[in-house]
Amino acid sequence: MRFAQPLERGRLVRRYKRFLADVVTDEGEALCIHCPNTGSMLNCMSEGARVWFQRSSDPRRKLPGTWELVETPQGRLACVNTARANPLVEEALLNGQIAELAGFSALKREVAYGVENSRVDFRLDYAGLPAYVEVKSVTLGFDDTAVAAFPDAVTTRGSRHLRELAALARSGVRAVQLYCVNLSGIEAVRPAVEIDPTYAAALHEAIAAGVEVLAYGVELSPHELRLSRPLPVLL
Repeated sequence: MRFAQPLERGRLVRRYKRFLADVVTDEGEALCIHCPNTGSMLNCMSEGARVWFQRSSDPRRKLPGTWELVETPQGRLACVNTARANPLVEEALLNGQIAELAGFSALKREVAYGVENSRVDFRLDYAGLPAYVEVKSVTLGFDDTAVAAFPDAVTTRGSRHLRELAALARSGVRAVQLYCVNLSGIEAVRPAVEIDPTYAAALHEAIAAGVEVLAYGVELSPHELRLSRPLPVLL
């Protein structure tokens, strides 16, 4: 997935009010841009970090751009725009790059399901039999290991999605949790039990119920993002 227009580069001043970030471009222009990430962005940013953002020419927008990439304190590249994960996975699905999910005849997005009023990211049909796929973007890395973790903050929504997937699996419907690892230099993924033990427990329960858990790494650059290779999930 190539960016619609070239990303501009700058330095992070601060992220605040969750969805705002002050940056200074390499040309010295000070901007307040949109931060499209609801998580804590733990271990993913620091004052003065190099950032890449996409400027908007839409006069209806209040902010002049959207933060896309950051160089983390660990020297990795991370995509902080969580809205990129689903299109990345969809592109890979349509190109047959996710071997475990290849061969479907139809793909639907944002399908309502479950007993807790949820929407699954993708429903894939295989000769009339559905598979429900939930996608999560992973950006939490650490200094001393190439193992990333999810989530970076407590996520009641994420736990709910795992309960919904587990209920499907128990009823005989294929259910898949897919981690899209938007962080370079990563060799495996694990649940962040130290941050959200409830989510970690829900993941173990989902697996016991028959939910499939997959992780795929992303190749990141200021020009393009591409889902590239499967990664092990450590439990």
